Amino acid sequence: MRALPSGRYQVRYQGPDGVDRPAPHTFPDKTSADRWLTLKEAEIVSGDWLNPDAGRVSFKDYAEAWVKERPGLRLKTIERYECVVRLHLVPFLGGLGVAEIKEPHVRRWRKKLVDEGTGEATIAKAYRLLKAIMNTAVGDGLVKRNPCQIKGGGAENAPERPILSIAEVYALADAIEPRFRALVLLTVFANLRWGEAVALRRKDLDLDARLVRIERTLVEVAGSPLHFGPPKTDAGTRRLPVPEVIVDELRSHLEQYAQAGEEGLIFVGAKGAMLRRGGFRRIWGRALAEVGLKGFRFHDLRHTGSTLAAIAGATLPELKERMGHASDRAAMIYLHATQERHQEIADTLSAMTRAQLKGTVEKPTGTRRARKSRKQP
Repeated sequence: MRALPSGRYQVRYQGPDGVDRPAPHTFPDKTSADRWLTLKEAEIVSGDWLNPDAGRVSFKDYAEAWVKERPGLRLKTIERYECVVRLHLVPFLGGLGVAEIKEPHVRRWRKKLVDEGTGEATIAKAYRLLKAIMNTAVGDGLVKRNPCQIKGGGAENAPERPILSIAEVYALADAIEPRFRALVLLTVFANLRWGEAVALRRKDLDLDARLVRIERTLVEVAGSPLHFGPPKTDAGTRRLPVPEVIVDELRSHLEQYAQAGEEGLIFVGAKGAMLRRGGFRRIWGRALAEVGLKGFRFHDLRHTGSTLAAIAGATLPELKERMGHASDRAAMIYLHATQERHQEIADTLSAMTRAQLKGTVEKPTGTRRARKSRKQP
């Protein structure tokens, strides 16, 4: 410690790494300097000391390295993280050192996104990613406390997605190009993701047993060739019954449009090539316009199928298995969701579809059966 000509005091200390370092600022009197030095020594003794040089790495460099160093991430997830870092984190926080980012910086960053009109879901995703990066920084000893402390900052209230009735599903299937009619129907009634549907091969569909096997997905990443990968989660690999009501539709599709051979793709473009989202988007848009469905996404077919399965009597564990969702309660899902029950769901969906297409929807609820029995003499 030494007194400066100005009358203030300067303090230096030796860190556990043996490097002699000055305090980040001077002190107005000797008592304040002594107090700071005592606290710093206590940090070193307790193991709470952080190397101030380490925290000077720029957030931009640290965040980009963080994405590259995550083990086991799918290419699509890496692409999404890189996009969020580049578009929503680096422009405001990239020039700061990791240790410089404090709670006010995070609040101002989030407000800036709001003021710029960034979507609520996008802001929530960016906040969750920032919080995850800074959690790692805490573990790396770059910062003592995660500055992402905004209550509910990572919550998103996504707008309710539209759900089609069975009649609307068939209207959309009628409106789309004939070679994609079966794609619409199977996506709904088997709760498929886009990548899962377009990756299906002839050998994945057993129409005699009325089963579809989901074992892979088509991966589209900007700048990379199309390739097949495993489903989104381990639970995504599944085998599900196909409602009998669409079996003839699928047989007809296989005869007219699918590639030949067991490995042949079931759904392909007009020239027999693999389907891409970009190319299909135009076809999808024309079909939506014809039936007047504005803003309905292809992925909403999956939500529709899940809702219909729930109406048909599927329980929550059964729905999770049908949709290929993983969770902390995965073991319970597999204990309670049985193949026989899925067959019942598929059969009920067939009955519902036939009834609604005829305009005579029947709801065989327990209440209705009870009322009917009471009326009988």
